[in-house]
Amino acid sequence: MTILTQVEQLEIEYPSSDGEPMAESDITRDYITYSIEAVKLYFQERSDVYVSANSFIYYEEGNNQAVVVPDVYVVFGVANRKRDNYKVWEEGGITPDFVLEITSETTQTKDQEIKPEIYRALGVREYFQYDPSGDYLNPILQGVRLINNQYEPIAANNIAFDTLWLFSEVLGLELHIISGELRFRVPETGEFLKTHKEENLGRLAEQQARLAAESALRSLVTQLLNSGRNLEQVAPMMNLSTLEVRRLVGENF
Repeated sequence: MTILTQVEQLEIEYPSSDGEPMAESDITRDYITYSIEAVKLYFQERSDVYVSANSFIYYEEGNNQAVVVPDVYVVFGVANRKRDNYKVWEEGGITPDFVLEITSETTQTKDQEIKPEIYRALGVREYFQYDPSGDYLNPILQGVRLINNQYEPIAANNIAFDTLWLFSEVLGLELHIISGELRFRVPETGEFLKTHKEENLGRLAEQQARLAAESALRSLVTQLLNSGRNLEQVAPMMNLSTLEVRRLVGENF
């Protein structure tokens, strides 16, 4: 066993990238973006959960060749803070608990042959692969769980070739493929996880719907008041208080 001096350790660099652009298709990038944003948003209140994507994980101190780059990974029991890369020895020896790889033509061999052995050795409790193209995996979503230091397949609930789901015990979430599209789902509520953008669009849609409903209600109340009815008569007809009716029509009546 080689013992490195403090100077030697300081001289070893652990880059945050290899200087090459990520060779990802639009599809791969979109699913990585969805996965990290949705899962990060789900665990945002947890200070002990770290969610990251496409960052370097160094797992041997003093050896910057001992590195793996998962598409998406989740670590429990470490600080939820920004990192340039993840060095296992600086995190108390804690390794990722969950990994998701978006498989493609260029990554298929690594994802199915090389990375599983690295993840098993690191103690990654669950490893999922998703093939959005449907060309390399059947079914297109697969998962394994670490049992007695060996990966065992996670049972898939198949509905069709491009529609199925698996349960992640580590995340407490279901991974669904719906007509080929990957989505995370909360089993207790049935809610599918959204990104920040989707959450904001949803809130905007709700706000617009409320404004449209209030506008329609204001128009109806105004019509009733214009017909000769007073506030006290219109309020019970609309199941509203007189104060609410007055708020809707302002000082016009």
